[in-house]
Amino acid sequence: MKQINVKKGEILQKSGDLNSKVYKVNSGLLRSYTIDQKGKEHIFMFAPENWTIADSQSKETPCDLYIDALEDSSIVVLTKDIQREGKNVGAFIKRLSVLQKRVVMLMSFSAIERFEHFEQTYPEILQRVTQKMIASYLGITPEALSKIKRERIKKS
Repeated sequence: MKQINVKKGEILQKSGDLNSKVYKVNSGLLRSYTIDQKGKEHIFMFAPENWTIADSQSKETPCDLYIDALEDSSIVVLTKDIQREGKNVGAFIKRLSVLQKRVVMLMSFSAIERFEHFEQTYPEILQRVTQKMIASYLGITPEALSKIKRERIKKS
């Protein structure tokens, strides 16, 4: 375990890396994402303060996700350790639950419902990330996100 400071834009992990790490955010903001064959980014997760972010692959398997810093950040870098994770079953189950809800949401919720869920899940980072990143996380275009926001303003 070691604490490091990373600058905005710094890439901590690239898709295909071996022996990927677990990152706990003390301050700042990280994200994990994939890049498809057309070069489009798809954000998997944001990690603000007190969140942990990692690729789910084992240490010996090439990872799927990129992880980078969206802000200057102070993070704790941990090696992947099944025994440590096993001792923290509650956090592991919570992480699985959040991921399951995200998959179900992407399959069955409307874009408006996904945005509302994003607001509830990440209220502290709405103003810290770009609209393009929020749209990527939601699986919609930035234009569709703008339309959702305009419609919500009209209703209020």
